[in-house]
Amino acid sequence: MKPSRVASVLESLTAARWPVFVWGPPGCGKSSLVRAVAAERKVPVIDIRASLLDPTDLRGIPMIEGGRAVWCPPSFLPSPADPAGILFFDELNAAPPLVQASLYQLTLDRRVGEYVLPDGWAIVAAGNRSDDRSVVFRMPSALSNRFVHVDFEVDYDDWRAWAFRAGIEPSVVGFLGFRRELLHDMHNPERAFPTPRSWEMASTVIRQFGSVEACMDVLVGTVGEGAASELQAFTKKALTLKQVEEIIAKPDATDLPADLGMLYALVSFLVSTVDRAPTRDACAILLDRLPIEFAVLLARDTLRASPDLRKHPLYAAFIKSHAKSLQPRG
Repeated sequence: MKPSRVASVLESLTAARWPVFVWGPPGCGKSSLVRAVAAERKVPVIDIRASLLDPTDLRGIPMIEGGRAVWCPPSFLPSPADPAGILFFDELNAAPPLVQASLYQLTLDRRVGEYVLPDGWAIVAAGNRSDDRSVVFRMPSALSNRFVHVDFEVDYDDWRAWAFRAGIEPSVVGFLGFRRELLHDMHNPERAFPTPRSWEMASTVIRQFGSVEACMDVLVGTVGEGAASELQAFTKKALTLKQVEEIIAKPDATDLPADLGMLYALVSFLVSTVDRAPTRDACAILLDRLPIEFAVLLARDTLRASPDLRKHPLYAAFIKSHAKSLQPRG
């Protein structure tokens, strides 16, 4: 499932209190998505790294009370006084089988010994797949059967929408629009390789050093040599900030690039600054000047970032003429 669909499924299943297991490759954003769903519902997340637990940790420790042993649950489990939320077991299948087995009762009966999971709390787990070359243990069938299983697949369009909200460097967004297959590529995962997580790191690195050229040696160690080299080549021939500003200043007269990579870069820069009045006006005019596929991309991304653009006469006319193309992709 694409991330937006996984988020929708999580919202529905956690509301119904069914345990959910999210499967996906390293660095694709599984953990971030769970936290985003919790933020959308305005509930807390208790993040428990199952690989760091011992089999007896969930049970707690006993104390003597009135001549009897009473089990004290661990502090990381929610108490009845806590607000409802999500109990998240990340990297669950990286935990040894005995640790995984300790979750049998909690996932099915919502209790561990004397401890009872408070009402309103949902259980979500996540893990990598064995073919992702990650350290994982086979999940016992008895535990597996207690979860609803969801496969998380990397999707560029969903990532692009997130990237603009997160302020990812426009050159990175534009490059990956041109080379979508490099958003997540595990063909050579010995050291650094491109994933949504490592591209977010690369964006921070570029901002910290000021340009791709200034940090090529660091980018090689962030997204891998191949992806870093392609990004460098892309930025060398991509539009400069000065050229973008010239287009924004005179959107009806300035020559537009014909190169696909430059067009992706232009759209990414425009979307990243759509909160500025000059950019908003320029985008409206450029809808009629860009090649149709890039005009649709610009309209979709800017409307997502700034829905009130629908009131602009040029946007309204474009939406009316290209309603079908602007529909969200399934």
